[in-house]
Amino acid sequence: MPTVIQSTPAAVTKKLTPAIWLVILIVGTIIASLVDIALGSVLIPFKEVTQVLVGGKASNDVWNNILVNVRIPKTLTALLAGMALSVSGLQLQTLFRNPLAGPSVLGISSGASLGVAAIMLASGQSIALSSLWATEVGQQWLLVIASSVGAATVLLVILAVSVRVSDNIVLLIIGIMIGNITLAVVSIWQYFSQPEQIRDFLLWTLGSLGNVTNGQLRLFLLLSLLTIIASFLLSKNLNGLLLGEQSARSLGILILPTRIGIIATTSILVGLVTGFCGPIGFIGIAVPHLVRSLLNTSDHRWLIPACALAGALILIGCDIISQWPGRTWVLPINAITALIGSPVVVWVILHRRNLSTHFR
Repeated sequence: MPTVIQSTPAAVTKKLTPAIWLVILIVGTIIASLVDIALGSVLIPFKEVTQVLVGGKASNDVWNNILVNVRIPKTLTALLAGMALSVSGLQLQTLFRNPLAGPSVLGISSGASLGVAAIMLASGQSIALSSLWATEVGQQWLLVIASSVGAATVLLVILAVSVRVSDNIVLLIIGIMIGNITLAVVSIWQYFSQPEQIRDFLLWTLGSLGNVTNGQLRLFLLLSLLTIIASFLLSKNLNGLLLGEQSARSLGILILPTRIGIIATTSILVGLVTGFCGPIGFIGIAVPHLVRSLLNTSDHRWLIPACALAGALILIGCDIISQWPGRTWVLPINAITALIGSPVVVWVILHRRNLSTHFR
């Protein structure tokens, strides 16, 4: 009798090329986006949703206003935030050659939060800052610039430490301690702030995808896409860093400009997300591992676009899940990303057993 060869799911996954995975992620992201836009406290027929998406107008003015000013901006925000966090996490893991590196784990998100706290909690103590905060444009630029500067500061400190510390675990612990220091500074700042400022800041720390206005979204869209493109242009350099600095130099890669480029793009991406959406954890560390497992490659020319799509898909999925408990309220997005991101990291660790294989 002829031998019957059965294909396991893992074997089927390995047969899929990175190009096929990109197509799957694109289709999945489009479907998830449509579902996210269709869901909400107000039931809107899917026909009306598609009519607005193709440039038309809903038959009901209330439905049209909800879709144009609330749901579509929220879905686009989730898409951009997921792309930004996953790409920044991928770059950090490659830069430090540490599988546990990520914006939230290394304290970079905490640094961005410190920058935002410096603006939100100090706006009542400075007349000039308070008047600038009162304008919508002022809020946009203050939060983005402050969070980017905070993220860049922490990243520079960690990078300076990495020059003297070669142990990835020690570097990880140092990043966690720096994050704890920034959180302590924020707590002290809150103690001396007004109750209204503390309330606003605590609500911001829960994370939200629905507070970005159309004007803010245009700024978010422009800066994030340009920065992700800049990250993609660093693909060759990122591939070289996986071989070690000495090997990268022998290939003609300039280490210092590469580090500056990674620091700049990562700080902007983390700063944008933190400034507009609040601190969102686990996406930056979980998605790169998941994508490496699916594509089975270390080539950043494939990993960066795949991470961007997977991050967008997962964060949109988290937004969909956050709306399940009821129609009148939603769960904080931070809670959902933690519930989903943590098992993903555990699964990848147990599945691969040795995460460092992609960093050699």
